[in-house]
Amino acid sequence: MSSSDKRKTRRESRPTSAEAVAAIHAQWQQERPDIDPGPVWVYGLLGRVQLEGTQLINRALAPLGLTRPSYDVLTALRRAGPPYALTPKQIARSLLLSGSGLTSRINTLEEKRLVARMPEPSDRRTHAVQLTLEGLSVVDRAIPLVFEVQRQSLEGLGEAETRALVEALRQVSGRLAEIEAEAAEAAGAEGSG
Repeated sequence: MSSSDKRKTRRESRPTSAEAVAAIHAQWQQERPDIDPGPVWVYGLLGRVQLEGTQLINRALAPLGLTRPSYDVLTALRRAGPPYALTPKQIARSLLLSGSGLTSRINTLEEKRLVARMPEPSDRRTHAVQLTLEGLSVVDRAIPLVFEVQRQSLEGLGEAETRALVEALRQVSGRLAEIEAEAAEAAGAEGSG
């Protein structure tokens, strides 16, 4: 049996994300015909793509002893450029994480000797997290692996489709930011009144 036949057989044995989201959409149409469940398509598929993309990345990173969350921290430090150091607050902001969500990731990476906590000369109340030489080596091996599996997952899209998808997601992201700002503004107005 060829590898494409094996993939086809695996796909046939479990529903695709699109099929799973279609079933959810149909259930909402059945149970609440008074409400348009159209957004379920977008948010359901985005959620499924995120989940399946993370699983794909975790499999690619497993030989290096990494997971997507640890990879994200390492790449935030790598993108910062030499000396590959950021404060936890800067990392959290870069990854849209809470401080507590980041602490366990840093602890795990420090135990593996991929990062080190360093004194922050400009602020004695905090520290910087810096890639070690081993951390730099590992992340530099990991980046091409992740980019390749991501590229493979987009193979069905042409260049124009990819650009259109990116633009559509930018628009949704911008609108979500507007909604968040409006909610924050409303909450601030309620609190001051």
